[in-house]
Amino acid sequence: QVQLVESGGGLVQVGGSLRLSCTTSGRTFTSIAMGWFRQAPGKEREFVAAISWNGSRLNYAESVKGRFTISRESPKNTVYLQMNSLKPEDTAVYYCALSLRQSIASMTHDYSYWGQGTQVTVSS
Repeated sequence: QVQLVESGGGLVQVGGSLRLSCTTSGRTFTSIAMGWFRQAPGKEREFVAAISWNGSRLNYAESVKGRFTISRESPKNTVYLQMNSLKPEDTAVYYCALSLRQSIASMTHDYSYWGQGTQVTVSS
């Protein structure tokens, strides 16, 4: 069994920053990709960012490029999402996910394990 726990969400003003963290526990994996998704009320879950197993490849949604940065500590399978210049449209529940693939992936069905999510609210 694998558990993913997100933290770092909260309420922030437009233009502010937050750093999300995701820690994993339980079964230990090596060479796996990880990612962040988000889901706003009434909308489908959407891809935000992904990082390959060794951190050499990154992928971002167009809407967050240049503002968000994904990183990881591979031995711990811990992943971070630094979010800068936040906008009201970034308001959502943010989910961390673990893929059994080594390469990065942007589709929800590529991910096998999910956290419970952390709320990010950007006020204008």
